Amino acid sequence: MEQHNLTLGIPSFTYADLYSSARLKDLTAAFDESIKHHDTDLFDRFSAYRESQGADLSPEQQSEIVVEMAPFVGQFVAKLFNITEQHQAQGNKIKDEIDTIFTYKNEVVEKLGVYFKGQDTSEWPVPAILNRFDLLIAAGFPEANADPDPEHRVARVGAVIGLLSSHYKTLAKGKASDYQNADEQVAALRSKLAAHDLAAAEFAELLGNNDDGELVAGLMDTVQRWSFIAQQDNDIVADWLSFKFPGKRDFDSLVAHETVDRGEFSTWMGEQEHRRRRDGFKLTDPRYNQRQVLSEVNHCIYCHERDTDSCSKGMRNKKTNTFKVDPLGVTTIGCPLDEKISEMHLVKRRGDNIGALAVIIIDNPMCPGTGHRICNECMKGCIYQKTDPVNIPEIETSVLTDVLFLPYGFEIYSLLTRWNPLNVKRPYMLPYNGKNALVVGLGPAGYTMSHYLLNEGFGVAGIDGLKLEPLPVELTGDANTLPMPIVDFNDLYEDLDKRILAGFGGVAEYGITVRWDKNFLKVIYLTLQRRAAFRSYGGVRFGGTITIEDAWKLGFDHICIASGAGQPTVIDLKNNLMRGIRKASDFLMALQLTGAAKSSSLANLQVRLPAGVIGGGLTAMDTATELMAYYPVQVEKIKHRYDTLVAIHGVDKVRTRYDQEESLILDEFLAHGAAIIAERERAAAADEDPDFQPLVLAWGGVTLFYRKGIVDAPAYRQNHEEITKALEEGIALAEGMSPLG
Repeated sequence: MEQHNLTLGIPSFTYADLYSSARLKDLTAAFDESIKHHDTDLFDRFSAYRESQGADLSPEQQSEIVVEMAPFVGQFVAKLFNITEQHQAQGNKIKDEIDTIFTYKNEVVEKLGVYFKGQDTSEWPVPAILNRFDLLIAAGFPEANADPDPEHRVARVGAVIGLLSSHYKTLAKGKASDYQNADEQVAALRSKLAAHDLAAAEFAELLGNNDDGELVAGLMDTVQRWSFIAQQDNDIVADWLSFKFPGKRDFDSLVAHETVDRGEFSTWMGEQEHRRRRDGFKLTDPRYNQRQVLSEVNHCIYCHERDTDSCSKGMRNKKTNTFKVDPLGVTTIGCPLDEKISEMHLVKRRGDNIGALAVIIIDNPMCPGTGHRICNECMKGCIYQKTDPVNIPEIETSVLTDVLFLPYGFEIYSLLTRWNPLNVKRPYMLPYNGKNALVVGLGPAGYTMSHYLLNEGFGVAGIDGLKLEPLPVELTGDANTLPMPIVDFNDLYEDLDKRILAGFGGVAEYGITVRWDKNFLKVIYLTLQRRAAFRSYGGVRFGGTITIEDAWKLGFDHICIASGAGQPTVIDLKNNLMRGIRKASDFLMALQLTGAAKSSSLANLQVRLPAGVIGGGLTAMDTATELMAYYPVQVEKIKHRYDTLVAIHGVDKVRTRYDQEESLILDEFLAHGAAIIAERERAAAADEDPDFQPLVLAWGGVTLFYRKGIVDAPAYRQNHEEITKALEEGIALAEGMSPLG
C-alpha cells in the first residue's frame, strides 16, 4: 500500500486536524468563509437555516438550501484533498451523459408515441430516412460522427436538435426561452450542411428557407423519424437506455417465470434466456454502470420540490395522514432513516458525487451498509406505484462508490461522517465529554449507534460475540500514530471469495450473501476503528463474559443493547435436528464464518443433492442460492483433495478410512466433482464462464418449498427482486407445500 504524506489543500490545516473536534470546528468556519466569498445571499440563508434548525422553513425550502449548498461542499472537500481536477472530470462525464443521452430521450424519444400515433413505418421510405439521418450527423455534427459509442453518437445530435426545436416552438407561442445562442448555433449548422455536397443536395429545400425555426423543424422531423424506425427495430437500440422506459407493474405477477411440472407438484423456474452462470462466491451482482444509474436518476421527478417525496417520507393518505398500504399489504413508510433521496438525486444529476454523498450522510452516515441489495423501503414508497419505481438503492450505492474510487475517496467518506456542514444538527463531531458507553453487538444497529455516540462526544466500547479480526495498525492508527492516508480504495478492496472474514458487522457479515459487496463492511469498520474514542472487542458475550454489573464496575455510564433479534427460532417440527437437516440461518453462518467455500479451508460443511429449503422469506432465498453455489465448490474441493491423498498414500490406504455409507457418498461426490472439473475445462477452452446449472439440476438441484402461494411469501411481498435473482441462478420454487402436511 502506498505510503503518502498528505498535504491538504486548505491552508493551515493538516491531516491530523481531520480527527480533531476543535480543528473540525475551525474547518467549518473556513467552509463558511468560502461560501461568503462565492455567494453572500446563499450563506445568509444557510446560516439562518443552521441557526433555526429549519424551524421557520417549509420542507421545500429546507430541501432547496440543501441542494444549493451541496455543490459547495463537494468543491470544498475536493479542494481539501487536492482532487479538484478529478472531481470536475467526474462531474463533466455525468453532465455529458445527462446533456446527451437523457436530453435526447426526454426531448425526442419520449414524445415519439404521440407524434407518430397510429403510423406504420412499413409505409415509410426507410432507407432514405436512414441515409438522411446519417448525412445530418456526418455533415452537421462531424465530431459526433466519430464517436465510437453508437448511442452517444446519435444522442449528441438528437439532444441538440431536440432542444433547438423546443426553443423555436416556445418562441412561436410568444413565450420567452432561456436557450442561449440558438440563432448562432443554427447558423453554424446551416453552414456545415451547405458545405457538404451530399448534405447540401439532401437538405436543399430546408436550407433554402431562411427561417431558422423551419430549418430546425425539418431536421427535427428527420431525427424523430429515424428514432421511431429504430424504436420499432429493437435490434438497433435493444440496449440503449435512451429507449428504455419503465414497465407496468402487476402486483400479482412481479416475477417472470416458467412453470415446470414435476409430477406430484409443479415449480417456478427462471426463464432460460434470463439464467445467469455463477461460479463460487465472487460478487454476484456487480451493480449498474454510470449510464444505467443516470437512467434511474433521470426517471426520478424530484418530488422534494413539492414535499411529496414519498420515497423518503412515506406515502400517506391525505384524509387520515396514515401510511398507505400497497396491494401486497406492505406499508409504504419510505426510507426508515428519512434520507434526503430526491435531493441527492438532483445533486448527482448536476454532476457532484461528493455533494450527493454529503446529502446522503446527513441522515444515513453508515450508508456503506445500506443501498443496493440491502434495503428497498424507498422503492416501495416511490411515487411510481403503477410502473417500475426508481431504483434508488442502485443510485445511492453508485454515489458512494463513485466517491470511494476517487483519489482519497475513503478519506472523503470517512471525513464526511465526522464533519458535514449540511448536517446542521451536528456539523462536526464533539470533543470527548467524559462519558463512556458500552455497545453490545456490532451489527448494523450497533455500529450505527457507535457512530452517533462518538459524534456526540461519548467514548464507546463495542463488543460482539463473534471473533473480530484486527485491522492493520498502519490503517487504523493508534494513540501515538496517525492512520496512513489511503490514496486508492483499490488497495483496501478484496475479491469476496478471497477476503478474510473480519467478523465485524453481525448479520451483514454472516447472514447476507455475496449478492452484496462486503468490502463496504471494511469501510465502516475502518471508519470506526480510526476514532480515538472507540474500541471494539470480539469473542465477548454480554451476560457471560461481561455482565451488567461488570460494565458498571468498569466505568461505563450507559449500555446500549444492539445484539440482534434474540435467540434462534426453535422450530416446532418433529425430528428437525436429525442428520441432513439444518436451520437456514445456521447453514449461512457455517458457510460464511468458517470459510467453507474457500479452496484453502479445511472447514467441514457437507451437503447432498437434491436439497430442499423450507420457507418463503429472504433467508430461505439466500440459503437456496448459496446452497446451489456451494455444491460445485464442495465436490470439486473433495475431488482435488482425494486425488492428492491417493497420489501420496494410495487408494487402499485412503479408502480404508471410510465405512460403507461414507464410501457411497464419497463416490457420489467424486463423480460430481469430475463433472464439475470437466465443465470448467470445457468452458476455459471455449473462453467462457462455466455453466454448472445443468449439472446441479441433473443431480436434483435445490428447491424451495413454501406452504402458501409464492405471491403470498414474505420474500415476494418485501423484495420480489431477490426471487427474480434466485430464479436466474436455477433455484426452483414449489408453492403449497407444507412440511406438516
